[in-house]
Amino acid sequence: MATQSGYHCAMIKSKKPMVCIAASLLDVASGRFQAHGTSHKTVHSVVRHASCVPFLLPGMLDEYDAAELASRIDGLLLPGGRANVEPFHYDGPDVPDDEPIDPGRDDTVLNLVRACVDQHVPIFGICRGIQEMNVALGGSLHYRIHMLDGKDDHRMPRHENVTPEEIFRLRHNVTLSGSMAQIAGATEVMVNSLHGQGIDRIADRFEVEAVSPDGVIEGIRLKHDHTFTVGVQWHAEWEPENHEFSRQLFELFGEAARERLRARDAVAASVAV
Repeated sequence: MATQSGYHCAMIKSKKPMVCIAASLLDVASGRFQAHGTSHKTVHSVVRHASCVPFLLPGMLDEYDAAELASRIDGLLLPGGRANVEPFHYDGPDVPDDEPIDPGRDDTVLNLVRACVDQHVPIFGICRGIQEMNVALGGSLHYRIHMLDGKDDHRMPRHENVTPEEIFRLRHNVTLSGSMAQIAGATEVMVNSLHGQGIDRIADRFEVEAVSPDGVIEGIRLKHDHTFTVGVQWHAEWEPENHEFSRQLFELFGEAARERLRARDAVAASVAV
């Protein structure tokens, strides 16, 4: 018969990290009601390539204790979203009244990013997610990249009958440096970057590790990172099985989440003794 301690060890070995995915507020059923959600590709990538258990966190204004929530998760995944971070969070100029916004996600994520950084919880930001990470730690954003001199139009194609394959196709190279170059084993990779906004002033605590040909910041990592605190502007969740570098990033995010789980379990075990 298995001992209680042996059973406990087996349970720990079989556990998978819990990854919190920030949900966006979405109009569904032709705008008749709203729901909190994210893309299937994001969930699939966390399950398949990070080997973690995902759960969605609805964005809510003033509803969460960010520090307490961060203490209970093994990773934070920040996916893209249609709404942009509201500019008052980074002292930016006002945007048009019809600009899609998601105040609940802004409040939830910006506070949670700070708490996760403080507690060394792994973070992987994608598209809007890299922008949230930068704003949370004091950086700012350009409202419309394509309106800046010398910048390309990084927005998705909007013509009639556009297919997902066309939307998420590889578009341009990014130049890698630092840990990203080491992970990729290369100084350039092709990415499927789609965005209207982009990083303007980089937060002091981040290092730039990927840049597009027109000088847009496409990848960042926390300086003196104790875990995996990485943001990318491209859609790494889109079929990483066909994009080696994006797959590697998800795998490393998963490894960091497992290390976080082991550390949490060790603390819990020491308290229980």
